[in-house]
Amino acid sequence: MPEKMNEKEPTVFGTVTEVLPNTLFRVVLDGTTEPIIAYLAGKMRKFRIRVLIGDKVELVTDPYGGRARITRRK
Repeated sequence: MPEKMNEKEPTVFGTVTEVLPNTLFRVVLDGTTEPIIAYLAGKMRKFRIRVLIGDKVELVTDPYGGRARITRRK
């Protein structure tokens, strides 16, 4: 969560390379070759937005590393 409500969370872009069970995805970030595990944001689950292999997505990374949240599909 941002410390103040008017601050934006840092976002990065990537490409989905693999679909895993339980709405998890393996995503390669732009400019890197190592994949990261990402999960769908709540609004994307609520409105059943589908994410497929090859889709460009916007991610909010976890400040502690390891995972990211998919917030938008491009």
